[in-house]
Amino acid sequence: MPRPFPVLLLALLAAGCGSPEPHPVHVAGGDAQRGRELIERYGCVACHSIPGLASYGANVGPPLVSLSQRGYLAGVLPNTPEDMVRWLRDPPGVDPRTAMPNLGVSQDEALDIAAYLYSQHR
Repeated sequence: MPRPFPVLLLALLAAGCGSPEPHPVHVAGGDAQRGRELIERYGCVACHSIPGLASYGANVGPPLVSLSQRGYLAGVLPNTPEDMVRWLRDPPGVDPRTAMPNLGVSQDEALDIAAYLYSQHR
């Protein structure tokens, strides 16, 4: 006769294997609505699929979905709002081998863009 403990343990482990719940990331000084507008103005969707925005089949850069759940940004920086802003301001300065250009994003604009990207949970 099977013992109930292993079955219960397996059921609990399987229940925990789903996607983690997204957690909000607050970007101090950032405004997500302005960030959305800036993403459109800078043409980020030409290279990236971005939740909430029409991306027209963009596939040059990685899709920018579920950023709050990622461990790293661009594969080189810990995923923090500060590092996201640093990346947005000068991608080649962080990683000279990146294909992402320096678009001249200001500090305030980077805060807003980061606020939008972190607010999207799909």
